[in-house]
Amino acid sequence: MKNITILGAGLVGSLLAIYLSDRGYKVAVYERRPDPRKKGYLGGRSINLALSDRGWQALAKVGIDHKIREIAIPMNGRMMHDTHGELTFQAYGKNGQAIYSVSRALLNMELINHAENQANVSFHFNQKCLEVDLENKVITLENTENKNADEGEIYSITADFIFGSDGAFSPVRLAMQKTDRFNYAQTYLDYGYKELTIPAAEDGSHRLEKNALHIWPRGNFMLIALPNPDGSFTCTLFFPYKGEPSFESVKTDKEALSFFQTYFPDIIPHITDITKDFFANPTSSLVMVKASPWVHKSAAALIGDAAHAIVPFYGQGMNAGFEDCYVLNNILEKTRDNWELSLQEYQESRIPDADAICQLALNNFIEMRDLVGDSKFLLRKKIEAKINELYPEKWIPLYGMVTFSPEMRYSEALAMGKKQDKIMAEVMQAPDIQDTWQHLNFEEIVNKLTK
Repeated sequence: MKNITILGAGLVGSLLAIYLSDRGYKVAVYERRPDPRKKGYLGGRSINLALSDRGWQALAKVGIDHKIREIAIPMNGRMMHDTHGELTFQAYGKNGQAIYSVSRALLNMELINHAENQANVSFHFNQKCLEVDLENKVITLENTENKNADEGEIYSITADFIFGSDGAFSPVRLAMQKTDRFNYAQTYLDYGYKELTIPAAEDGSHRLEKNALHIWPRGNFMLIALPNPDGSFTCTLFFPYKGEPSFESVKTDKEALSFFQTYFPDIIPHITDITKDFFANPTSSLVMVKASPWVHKSAAALIGDAAHAIVPFYGQGMNAGFEDCYVLNNILEKTRDNWELSLQEYQESRIPDADAICQLALNNFIEMRDLVGDSKFLLRKKIEAKINELYPEKWIPLYGMVTFSPEMRYSEALAMGKKQDKIMAEVMQAPDIQDTWQHLNFEEIVNKLTK
């Protein structure tokens, strides 16, 4: 196998191109959008991303991590805002542990630049995939750049192998769905999201704590804010489509202003015209995708969101996609580029992990919107932190396993998290736990993990 075609020049497709070119393959990447470096980022989604240890590990393997750190801001924990503006900080991990806020657009452009600097990688933008013929490894494309009103340039290419890194609505996966015994599930949440922006202060500084992920948990919905290097914050409102309140019920400037005054009064002074910002930005949906198998014979494979689109509430969508690249590369190294063996092991190892992080992300949505401001939840986290402090090798909080332990698979983290959850549910039932927790038999609690 010499020539590999990747559909999709997003984050995962661009990183995959770097990995494959480093292994000596000739890689052609086709992307339906314009080149973001020339026409601005037109991806439709600009939610800031949370880059954590799994993502950093994948970036470090190809030597681009130092470049990305220049555009990333460390967030050491969650900063919760209640309706009265009172703040509560919850560290993500131990001292020095952080997740990093990074712009999807800037990260994508850095990856494309790095990939394009490789002699054996070419990018082709404004190329819309019309059809994928898996049996003959032929892709039909339309060149949409400068097309007139009536027609574009339609042509076909042949590849030795095709990677579908083309997102949650992947044409490569669509072709696979038409094959025998292909399993596919698509699920939309009853929630959408809308972006808002807190601009930098007049002196260019951040109006809120810079090194934190800000959360306004409100039970059935929430607002989050991630810092940008220019002093601004990218905010995202996760909100039901229907109900009271919801996107359906907030339709006028008056209703929008009343909504923010009631639930998020402390951000109003920071956004010049919050109602204009609210209605100017589109409402986007949240979708989860599961698929199996990820590999079709010796023709094609899925990677990233094309294989496992998840909701963004664990900050692991991008990290999981980057880990796909890292794991695949490690398998290729082990098998000395035996593609048949490598692709089989790739899907056998990654599908259980993709299913696990999908479940974890959905669970974390409930935690973020409902529990992070709850006193009993915060006490539980404090107890778990104490257990981790006393027995760091035996008890790692679930968030730490997922976010700061790239050597542990997502599926292993989910299984261990379920064990810990059961143990902690019993611990929290103790009488007057809020006053007596420091006198718990922590060794006995930890030993329950091995029973």
